[in-house]
Order: sequence, then structure tokens, then C-alpha cells
Amino acid sequence: MRMKRDVIVACDFGSAAEVFRFLDLFEGQRKPFVKIGMELFYAEGPSIVREIKRRGHPIFLDLKLHDIPNTVRKAMKVLSALDVDMVNVHASGTIEMMKAALEGLTRQDGSRPLLIAVTQLTSTSEERMQQELLIGSSMEETIKRYALNAREAGLDGVVCSPREAGLVKQACGDGFLTVTPGIRFAGAAADDQVRITTPAQARELGSDFIVVGRPVTAAPDPVAAYVRCLEQFI
Repeated sequence: MRMKRDVIVACDFGSAAEVFRFLDLFEGQRKPFVKIGMELFYAEGPSIVREIKRRGHPIFLDLKLHDIPNTVRKAMKVLSALDVDMVNVHASGTIEMMKAALEGLTRQDGSRPLLIAVTQLTSTSEERMQQELLIGSSMEETIKRYALNAREAGLDGVVCSPREAGLVKQACGDGFLTVTPGIRFAGAAADDQVRITTPAQARELGSDFIVVGRPVTAAPDPVAAYVRCLEQFI
């Protein structure tokens, strides 16, 4: 089930028309692995997933499920029918919830997408985590514990910043996936991200997948920016 290292492009658009204009730029090129997040999914529904899949793109459906175990189990059963390649939950939902997610996602024939858990969002600083979320441990200790919980629940990996990828690998093993947003080219603005690195740094730190949004989607030449990411990361 494990996939090769790859760049995932965050298609954080508000409509099908916008995302198709973007994806059409790659006609005749390598079809990027794309992330469909809440904005696009809530605007267009499951049909957008089916159409992007029909066009031949691998899909990370980034909905970050977090609810009582039974609700997450049922929701994952619905998502498993969309034939995406990767889905996620919040690790803070507990081991029981993550196990329920895995159970719901697994089809009768035993197949399923990759399932990963969000540790701490890359927009969250340690200070905010401690003061606003009342998590007294350090960022590193929190992410390590959440990753270990995800592994215990049977998940394939976690979402973390590239800075914590090595820590996760050390705690959970090289086969445990690290999917890392917070990617910017050298010298670019951080926007609303806090814990960021370049694609090359993410590779060195042990990321299996990097998630890249605005540095590609808002670039003057998105295809060139995507190729630049591939060259630095793959």
C-alpha cells in the first residue's frame, strides 16, 4: 500500500471551474497528486472527487475527521467508496476514534486508502498549543505521542511539519509515513504557516510526502513551480 515519495498539490480552490482551470495547465504533463480540502469538497461535493479521479490524479481527501468513534466509522465508510488514495483524521480524537476510522474505511475485500492522522497543524505554535489548547507538553513530545497513538491504532502515518518528520520516524519506524505541509521555497513569505521548510529541507528531514499549496497554485507559472518542487524533493 505504501506509495513512493511525492509532491501533493493543495487544490484549495472554491469551485470546480477554478480547480479545472488549474489542472488543465498540466495537460500532457505529469499529473500531480492533488489534495482536496474542505473548501472545495464543501463547495462541490463528492462529484469533484470523482471527476478529478477520472482525470487520472491521485487524491488526498483532506477532511480531518474528528468526532465520536461511531460517527467517524460511518463517515469513513462513505468516503471509502470515492476511491481516493489518502484520507485523514485528527489524532486528538483518541486511539479508539482512529481505530473506528480504519474499520469504516476498510472495504469488504480488505482494500482501503492510506489513512493518516493530523498531529498539530503547521499554523500552530508551541506557545499557542500550550496557552490556548492547554497542552502542557512540548510540541515535539505532543507530536511524538500522537504519532505513537496513530501507529497503535493501525494507521499508516501522520501529518506533521517537516521539522518533526525525523522525530516521528525515530519513534514509529521508517515505514510510518510522514505527510508534511508548511512548504515554502527559499525566501518566500510564510503566509499563515509557522513551522515551515523548503522542499529540499523536507526531503533531508525525512518527509515522505510534501503538501504544497500557494507556492504552486499562486505562482506565475504553476507548472514550472510544481516541477521545481519535484526536482528539489523527489
